[in-house]
Amino acid sequence: MAKIIGAALPNVPWQEKPAGWRYPVWRYTKNPIITRENLFFANSIFNSAVVPFGGGFAGVFRVDTMTRDHTLVTGFSKDAIHWDLDEKVIFRGYDPRLCEIDGKYYLSWVNLTPHGTTIGVAYTADFESWVQLEDACYPVARNGVLFPRKINGEYMMLIRPCDRGHTPYGDIFLQSSRDLTYWGKHRFVMGPRKNWEMTKVGAGPTPIETDEGWLAFYHGVLTSCNGFTYAMGAAILDKDEPWRVLHRADCFLLAPHEQYELVGDVPNVVFPCAALADADTGRIAIYYGGADTVVALAFTTVDETVAFIKAHELRD
Repeated sequence: MAKIIGAALPNVPWQEKPAGWRYPVWRYTKNPIITRENLFFANSIFNSAVVPFGGGFAGVFRVDTMTRDHTLVTGFSKDAIHWDLDEKVIFRGYDPRLCEIDGKYYLSWVNLTPHGTTIGVAYTADFESWVQLEDACYPVARNGVLFPRKINGEYMMLIRPCDRGHTPYGDIFLQSSRDLTYWGKHRFVMGPRKNWEMTKVGAGPTPIETDEGWLAFYHGVLTSCNGFTYAMGAAILDKDEPWRVLHRADCFLLAPHEQYELVGDVPNVVFPCAALADADTGRIAIYYGGADTVVALAFTTVDETVAFIKAHELRD
């Protein structure tokens, strides 16, 4: 059985798998957990990040306002389901990710510059004050996701280089840094293949360390006659050389099927951005954006997901 390498998280949000459900991921029955009603002046709240903090949980949330500005705000929760969001904007941009490294909470997000999108990086100890570092790459890139510890003495980050448009350049790369200022050693990780992820792929939540390697959830995009469809896939990356893909599922694990995933500002979107994991039980709670409008929650276990990836291995 696969095991999570990390800390126990006994208060991880959880709902048992429905009787007769044969798939490795299942939705929270009270989805969505966050909507525009959670914050004044919000048009939509989605694609957000959460971490354990102070006996409860903290998060950074993408809020697109009624002026359609892209903003990030903080929020706190006792159970990681019911959230109190702060109206104060901490950064401009979108699609945040969070991880804790050596006692600091690191935020990466799509930072907006006059020359295109890049990856912003900042850290905090209390979610009140932030120290912004140099951007982690030159424009243009999206989906910058830090690993939760140094690997071979270096910080590592998954990114998706792109152009100033929305779709071209659909591959995930890895870059590394010794000081979180200068980034390089770029390595190709994976690209879109066929069918459900034929157009592009991008990193999702902070990778979860397991005894099998790094469990990496990601999004894949299909271009259909009716536009894009975003779904969630999963792969296992080598622990010491995380640009090496050891196993990768040939199908999605979660795709837009429910009303809050099918209907919204951008229809047909499941976009994973965060995951909480309990090493003792192997439970994983996955947070994802639904239709670029709401935040929803899904569950799995490390054992079920790893077994599913291996049973549905992508072959050339």
